Amino acid sequence: MPESWTFYAAAVPAVILVGMSKGGFAGLSAMSLPLLALVSPPIRAAAIMLPILIVQDWVSIWAYRRDFDRRIVAIMLAGGMIGIALGAAFAARVSDAAVLLFVGAIAAGFVLYSWLRRARADDGPRAARVGPGVIWGACAGFTSFIANAGGPPFQAYALPLRLQPQRYAGTQTMIFAVFNFVKLLAFFALGQVSTENFAVSASLFPVAIAATFAGVWLVRRVQAAAFYRIVYALTFLLGCKLVYDGLRGLGAI
Repeated sequence: MPESWTFYAAAVPAVILVGMSKGGFAGLSAMSLPLLALVSPPIRAAAIMLPILIVQDWVSIWAYRRDFDRRIVAIMLAGGMIGIALGAAFAARVSDAAVLLFVGAIAAGFVLYSWLRRARADDGPRAARVGPGVIWGACAGFTSFIANAGGPPFQAYALPLRLQPQRYAGTQTMIFAVFNFVKLLAFFALGQVSTENFAVSASLFPVAIAATFAGVWLVRRVQAAAFYRIVYALTFLLGCKLVYDGLRGLGAI
């Protein structure tokens, strides 16, 4: 059944936001699923978005194939696989609202802490520590599986390392490409990937690819200091939104 124009009026901006995020501007994707959920049931919205995420991952992997930190990727994936396994095991027992509140508090609190310390965006790169990386990786894998909100834990670990913008974006790309592939296998096992939903996803692939390339193009032309100011601001706004969504889901507001 063909989708209405109202569906695509919400879906196209949602896909563009995810593409820009995949290109390197982490945080812009926060509004994608809420936008799509305005015109589609949330579960179907997630099923439609996942193949689009995979295609955008392919584009990002190709674009950043030489610009990522292998040590950070290895450390966070080690924790991330643990987190995804825990997410699969406890998905039915954990409230999405509680997860969103927790992740949002981490994101907003981390940025506030950094701002209060007057962290400088032009500091040099720092060494990636294994212990914190595994812990944050596990948080990212868990929250990605439960609530599609793995970005803030990654940012809490990676932003203080002060990577160059392209290297930061490439590292993020490699980690979440693996996460999304593992999640896709899980969705197939659960029977949540249908040919009808995939057809809708495929109709949005051109927009997804163009938006991802646009994000990559912008990241390569933004100065490091400006890039980190943007990402910190987006992370803080995302954290506030997740806190709000979590509190609303728990009935607190």
